[in-house]
Amino acid sequence: MRRIRGTSLACLVAVVAAAGAVAPPASADASGAGLSEQRRLADRRFVATGDRAYEVGAEDGRYPATGWHIRGEMGGFWSPPIKLLDGLWFAVDGQWLSAERFTSGAGFVEMELAGPGGLRVRRTDVVPDGGRAALVGLSFPGPARRVALSVDAHSELLSAYPWGWTTPSQETANLADTGGFDGRNLVFRESADGERPHEYAAVVGSELAPDGHALGAGHRGPQEPAVVCPPADPAPPRCDDGPFGRGTGGRLTYTLDVPRGGRTVWFAVAGSDDGVAAATAESRSALRDPGRALARKLAGRADLAARTRVDLPGDRLLQRSVEWSKQNLADSVQEARGLDVFASREGTRFPPPAGTVDVARWVGAGWPDYPWIFATDAEYTAFASVAAGQFEPIKAHLRALRDISEIVNGGSGKVVHEVTPDGQVYFGANDDPGNTDESAKFPSTVALIWRWTGDDAFRDEMYDAAVRAMRYVTALDADADGWPEGLGNVERPGMGGEKLDVAVYTVRGLRDLADLAASRGDRAVAGWASAQAGRRERAFERTWWYGGDAAAYADSLSDPGDVAVFQRHWTGLTPMEAELPGGPLAAPGNARLALAQRERDCYTGEFGLFHTGSGPTSAPAGNTGPSCDSVVSAVPAERATFSLNTAVAAVAEGNYGRLGPQRRYTTGNARIQLDPAVWEMPGAMPEVAPSPDFVANIERDFLGRSSVLQAWGAYGVLWPVVRQQLGVDPDVGRGRLSVVPALPPGQERIAGHDIRLGTGSLDVTATRTAHALTVSVRAALRAELTLGAVLPAGATVAGVRLDGRPAAYRQRTTARGGEVLLAAGTGGRHTLEVRLR
Repeated sequence: MRRIRGTSLACLVAVVAAAGAVAPPASADASGAGLSEQRRLADRRFVATGDRAYEVGAEDGRYPATGWHIRGEMGGFWSPPIKLLDGLWFAVDGQWLSAERFTSGAGFVEMELAGPGGLRVRRTDVVPDGGRAALVGLSFPGPARRVALSVDAHSELLSAYPWGWTTPSQETANLADTGGFDGRNLVFRESADGERPHEYAAVVGSELAPDGHALGAGHRGPQEPAVVCPPADPAPPRCDDGPFGRGTGGRLTYTLDVPRGGRTVWFAVAGSDDGVAAATAESRSALRDPGRALARKLAGRADLAARTRVDLPGDRLLQRSVEWSKQNLADSVQEARGLDVFASREGTRFPPPAGTVDVARWVGAGWPDYPWIFATDAEYTAFASVAAGQFEPIKAHLRALRDISEIVNGGSGKVVHEVTPDGQVYFGANDDPGNTDESAKFPSTVALIWRWTGDDAFRDEMYDAAVRAMRYVTALDADADGWPEGLGNVERPGMGGEKLDVAVYTVRGLRDLADLAASRGDRAVAGWASAQAGRRERAFERTWWYGGDAAAYADSLSDPGDVAVFQRHWTGLTPMEAELPGGPLAAPGNARLALAQRERDCYTGEFGLFHTGSGPTSAPAGNTGPSCDSVVSAVPAERATFSLNTAVAAVAEGNYGRLGPQRRYTTGNARIQLDPAVWEMPGAMPEVAPSPDFVANIERDFLGRSSVLQAWGAYGVLWPVVRQQLGVDPDVGRGRLSVVPALPPGQERIAGHDIRLGTGSLDVTATRTAHALTVSVRAALRAELTLGAVLPAGATVAGVRLDGRPAAYRQRTTARGGEVLLAAGTGGRHTLEVRLR
């Protein structure tokens, strides 16, 4: 690609696109302009990420103190495992620039900044992958002029752990930064000798040489003097620095000649936990050719957007959500190096490391407070990742979980829960009481990835850890009733020791482990896991179905006697959501009752499923809602709609062919991502939707918000479309592929293109008329292909043709409904037509 400098960012994108290197941002709407917001920008956060650095700020170009893990310090510029800056601010001719328009793009963000005399400056923030630096480009339009440009930066060099309340906390761990100037850049340091020596550094500079510089305690641009957040609530709506802040500041000044055609100037924020020389090298690398770095980022995102392209004429909102969810997943990929692994026992200890992981790469959970390694988040996000064809990051995440768990837990099989990018295991060591469900989900995630990729080497690499995980889980059964004790996704007062989601995922984990073992010829493990799963499956309904007017499964069992406890938590849908190799776990009759119950307004609100539904309760007034049943529980309703809860509901509905009700949940997650009346950052799916018991993020102070971007919600968008509606069901590891679409009610056509499977791909189009179902595929991989279609309720088959010729077929009844199936060879192009009467 040719080098492109000295032009506006808008022109850069256009020139690069014209050169054939990359199309306009793939995440953009049909206009190619991305998603923009102009209202209340000061109240909205944004995220710009690369795999080794990221930035969190407000959409007006300021950097309010944000987040709660390290109170007020989770925003700004980070390069895991350390924070670099609180923020970066720009002034022209003495006036600080403020954004009047914010735009989300695929892999970058843009702001339209207002300057003196009606000047408009376009700011583009991009974080190139592979480096520890963020780039900020300022594009000045013509006519020719000379401007005085100033840049303020305020450092905050600190580590991702400890947090604000741990032992030790950042109150003592965070040391004072020092500032300097190397002739071109501001240089910030935090150094320590002794027990935990370190040399953190941040470098701020430009491709231009500055006219001058200044150093001092402030330098926060328009956020001077800084309002310091109090150490505890109540907090003001906005403050500028956390109570543990020990940063310092600096200013760079430039005289900038803008030619008639305009000019773009680039700045870099770079850092390292290996000293100033490393940070300076990162800055130089980022500034070597910023235009090319942006073009490469756009090209990479265009490649991701080209996979799993869907066409949903009857649900364009969901189609757009698929496109943006692919970008959200890519935004979430992170990497850190040299992790010194230790268990902090929920932040109460800071022991010497038990071992080191040279490189960890993962799909971050959420920004700004959860950008690190979680098991449960990734095990849900994996379904979205494979459907999007983003195989490599989720494989790497499983490797990181395996490596860290092996070190901290000594090969016990227990999978860690939460790990910061410096190697701190906050929860999930052997001495911690859970989470059992995360160990149970580990083999299922390995099996999922293997089926979609056909990567036997990955399966074999993960196999021993998967076996140990299920041996560990099944041993957590003190009363020998088959249901492991331990923590699940929900922990509330009054729950029994055995949790529903743990039970469900244990059965699925055993079935998936048996499948992995059989594929390797390990008859002993396959037999053991199958027998263990069968025992639990036979007992599941009679043990867990609560029945009555609750029309639900129990949330937990209390011992002695396996007494069913019913509290209306979202995990009550996991028996319908978890798909075993032979289909979903819950019996169809009970599943239909439970799903219909959860669709009622005591469980589901405007944007999806509540955390905990409402019923007759002793909870205080204001935290109750309409009751669906007569079961009294001491646990109050929690009518907060998490994007994960809603995703689980969408998948559960789809497993049972309920694609009409499913739309309520896929729409819920799509709206919080794409509806201007709802979003915080355009195109970013958040952790929690506005709900009766959760005030929208933009109405909350910046210290107590949920994540502005959370990866797991994509599960409720990509999986329902690709797996359930388009019917793509690969078993590439065994050389098999099934494609059995189910068209949602009222929709006559759905299609997917370049769905990645193994080293090949699949195109599929399904159409429906009053008298026929048609499924056309192009399978660019060698696999035994089964084609089929889910029949409309009440329809009967008049005849079946494959590629225009009558063909033998079979019918079966599944949880999704009646299906027509036939063998279609080993890939290639085929069309199935099912005539209906």
